[in-house]
Order: sequence, then structure tokens, then C-alpha cells
Amino acid sequence: MAKITDPLALEGLRREYLKLYPGAHEDFEDLIHHLKVAYEARPTSLRALDLRDPDWYLDEKKVGMMLYTRLFSTDLKGLIQRVDYFKELGITYLHLMPLLRPRAGDSDGGYAVEDYRDIDPELGTLEDFEILAGVLRDAGIDLCIDFVLNHTADTHEWAQKALAGDETYQDYYLMYGDRRIPDLYDAHVPQVLPDRYPGNFTYKEALGKWVYTSFADFQWDLNFKNPRVFLEMVDIFLYLANLGVTMIRLDAIVFVWKEEGTSCRNLAQAHDLMHLFHLIKEMVAPGVAILGEAIVQAEEIFKYFGQEDREECGLLYNANYMVNIFNAMATADGRLLGIDNRRFAPPKRGAFMNYVRCHDDIGWGFNEEAIASFGLNPYDHKMFLIDFYSRDREDSFARGGVYQFNPVDGDARTNGTLASLMGLEKARETGDPRDHFMALQRIRMALSLIVTNRGIPLLYSGDEIATLNDPAYLEDPHKAADSRWMHRPFFDWDRSERRHDLTTDEGMVFHFVKKIIALRKEEPLFNGRVGDRILDTGAVSVYSFLKEDQDRRILFIYNFSPEEIVLPTEPFKAQGLEGDTRDMLTDELVSFDEELFRVPSYGFFWLRDDRNWASSAR
Repeated sequence: MAKITDPLALEGLRREYLKLYPGAHEDFEDLIHHLKVAYEARPTSLRALDLRDPDWYLDEKKVGMMLYTRLFSTDLKGLIQRVDYFKELGITYLHLMPLLRPRAGDSDGGYAVEDYRDIDPELGTLEDFEILAGVLRDAGIDLCIDFVLNHTADTHEWAQKALAGDETYQDYYLMYGDRRIPDLYDAHVPQVLPDRYPGNFTYKEALGKWVYTSFADFQWDLNFKNPRVFLEMVDIFLYLANLGVTMIRLDAIVFVWKEEGTSCRNLAQAHDLMHLFHLIKEMVAPGVAILGEAIVQAEEIFKYFGQEDREECGLLYNANYMVNIFNAMATADGRLLGIDNRRFAPPKRGAFMNYVRCHDDIGWGFNEEAIASFGLNPYDHKMFLIDFYSRDREDSFARGGVYQFNPVDGDARTNGTLASLMGLEKARETGDPRDHFMALQRIRMALSLIVTNRGIPLLYSGDEIATLNDPAYLEDPHKAADSRWMHRPFFDWDRSERRHDLTTDEGMVFHFVKKIIALRKEEPLFNGRVGDRILDTGAVSVYSFLKEDQDRRILFIYNFSPEEIVLPTEPFKAQGLEGDTRDMLTDELVSFDEELFRVPSYGFFWLRDDRNWASSAR
């Protein structure tokens, strides 16, 4: 029986709700009514999905891609025509970047939503979206979209009613008639975009009030202390779930609750809200998974999984893993990957979304304690990484761009496509064949790392065909001020045709990605329930780990050095690895009978015990 009718589940929800909203008994009864209406409206085809394994996102066959519809296929109808491309590559999870109706003009790339119940008219209609969801479902591809939780556009119906003087809707936001309370907040709250939108509040003359605006003056933060706001946002969440979305990305969750005298980041009430969303989706739409967007310190990100008896988000972005990959490439040192993978193993029902590039910038947050233990100054090391990837250093292979530069402390973030940051753009400039080969190896290695790490691998559209930085954004006045558009080019369908030619960069990278996706899907050890055991090889440039169960074992070895590394085989023999193993990537036998083991420059292996290989082959 569905949990919506389960008295224990309802009582548990009531208890958690009243903890956050004491005394709001009538609001709770209203919430339950809305949940029942959403449950009754859930289409039969989606109720069938609700019956599948509730932890479907842990399946080894889940491989994701994220993209902007406008950049990839112009509109939703065009995207429907491209579904075969995803099937060809092996994609089974598709994240479409913001496509709900945004405000006109600057909309922060779609994150300033004007109407959560409609589609951006430039992309199509609600009917187009529902058709796409059905086509993807028939193709075995789960669909994810963004739900901007922290704020609405200033053109949203609620904001417009607030501007017209409706006090009910003014209480949907945080707005104040003088600077007393804003000043109390500003004394403790860091600014998000100080260069473009300084301060945390914007004065609105039409209101005569200061409005809380964490991100931009046109993005008004919602007041989640108001239980009506929570009800409205739950209603929207379930509306999106009933359109056929099977994963909902909750945007900017670290900001959703505000308290004076705090940083207004990662507060306990934000976690309470996430737990409520989890309980509600389990009751009404259990086939839906929640992806939390919390790009903060790794320790804080991890908390949004919740606890075993108090779950929050089923999936979180592994931002630290991305940074650690780039750090390893720049320093020829893989130790941070091993240290942090030991620190942050997902819980039983949790999974990381593993990516090496995304639509956003690279913020250089890393494990400072570990960096210091290596004898490095964390601040100096961050400055090195910014320079290495953003400023065309002589000793760097990368071509990237500086973003959000802070002249006070020199801090900055980095933009660029995977291929450009891994050296392909510079190699084409120099024409050096060795540089070119090394760049391709780094690209393949980075993509292999996200496919082999525990969780869902997430490709950013274009990385599979080695897309380079695109300076064309500078010619668009709506994009020129935001250098993130250098790694958000229009998908080049003409160039994508080269994916069938293995003598081209596009063909070599596409073929490699397609192969490792296929290998992942065939191997149960890539299931999200299987952990990784980090091995110490004695070489700082080598990152190595094991996936194993009672019957199977795969050893992964990654060399981040541009030079060949010779390793003693003793550490591997100590793990029971002996005799011949087989590289899943090349199908070649690799022996541990010798005393030494050679790993080529930027070389990597997926070594499956040959006895297990033989038994699985039968």
C-alpha cells in the first residue's frame, strides 16, 4: 500500500513538519490535502516506475549527460530527434539544464524562473516536454531537470503581487523597510557574486524596501520560514514529478534558510527541509530521486546525504572529485584522490554524481589539511592551480579562463572545456605530436576516472567529442560579461560526424567513451553499492583502488605523471593479486609475476583477475 495512506508515515511527516513549523497544524492539514491530490493525479506510467528498485540510481547501467537544450538541439522537438545519439553513446540518464520559463533578458542562464509550471517558449511547449519525457522513458533514459528552490525571478507572479503591495506575497520573500535587519545579516553573510552583484540585499524603490537577493538583483530569495512558501514549492516539486521527471535537481540548497547572526549557509533548518522533501517524495512519487546541488566544502556537501534514519538527498555532486582530478593532472600527484575517497564514502542509499566538467566554473576548494601535510602552503597552492589552468603559463598544458577574480586576495575560479583544460587546444597550437598524444591521454584518463568512481558518471555535452573553448560568446552582449560561456558552445553537429572516424580527435575520444560506458554497464562491480578500496603503491603520482566482492575483483591504476612509472608489484601481491590479470580496456594480459610493474606516462589500467574474467566469460 502506498505510504500516502500509511498512518505511521503520515505521523512521521507531521512530527518533522511541526519541528520546522511549530504550531502550524492547519498548514500541515493543507499540505496533506495537496499531497493526496498530487498522488491521485500521478499517471499510470509513472506509478509503474514507482514500483522499481527505489535505489535505481545505484545501478551500474546509469550513465549521465548534462546539456543545454538550446545549445544542443535548438529546442525540445530537436532534442527528440537526437535521442538516438544518446542511445549510440550509451547514455541512460539525461540532465537538461534550466528549461522552465525564465524572466526575459538576463536570467542567470535560466536560474531566474518566472513560471515553474511552464517551459521556456524559446524551447517549446509543455506538450513538447511531456512527449520528450515519454520518448526518453521508452528509450530507458531517466530525465532530470532543475528546480530552483532558493529564489524566484523578480517577474514571477508572487514577486509581481508583492510589488503591487500584497502583503501576503511580500511575506513569501525577505524584505525590510530599513537597513537595520539587512545590516545584521550583512555582518555575517558572505557575498556570492561581489563583482557583479555586490551585497546581499537590493533596494526596490517600487516597494520602498530592501529585498534579500543572494545571487542577483532580479533573483529574490524565498522565505522558507513561511509554511505557505514550503507548500507552494512542494506543490511545484510534485507537479514536475508528475510530468515524467525521474530526478529533480534541487538548486542552491545551502542557501534556503536564513537566520540573523549566521552565514545563512548550511543551517540545520536547511537539512530539515531536505528531509521533508525526501519524506514527501517517498510518499507520493517514490520513483523520483533527489539530486542536491551544494557546491561548498566537501564536509558540508556530504551532510546533505542525511543519516541512515534521516535521509535527505539521494545524490550529491562530487565537486571535490573534480577539483582533485585537475589537481592531480597539474601536480602529477594523485594522493588527494585517495585521501578524500577514503573520507567521503556515500551511505547505503546515497550516490555521488561524478563529473570532471560541468556548465559552471571550477572553484578551487580542496582538502587544505592534506595539502599542508604534503609540505605545501594551501593559499599558494590555490594560486598555482589558478595560474596553471587560467593564465597560459609556459609550464602548463592548459588553456582556460579566469572567472570571479578577487583583487583583494587574488582568488579566482576557472573556466574552460575539458579538452582545452587537458591540453588539446595548446597541442593544436604547437603542432607537437607528443603534446597532442599526451592531451588525448589526459582527456581519456579524466573520463575514465568518472566512469570508474563509485556513483553515477556525468558527462558534459561536447566532452565526448573533445570540444574546445569557444570565444564566440564575446560577440553576444548577453553572454560577453560571463566567461563561463567559453565552455558552453553550441554543439557542433558537423564536427560530431567525425566521431565515426578513428583517425580524428573526435573519433578517438568518442570511441573511448562509448567503450568504457559499455564496459561499466556489463560489470556488477560498478554498482553504487560496491565501495572502492584505496591502495598505497608508494608512488605519489599513482592513484590505485580495488573494487571487489566475494567472487570478483578489478584493480584500477592511474599514473598522473608525464613520465613512465615503475612500481614494485609487492603492494599488489599483498592484496592477493598474482599471476595474470586482464586489462578490460585492451583485453591484454598483464602479469604480476615480475618484481616490477610499468605504467606508461598518463597510463591507466582496469585489471580484472583473469580467473574471474574466465568465469564471467563462460
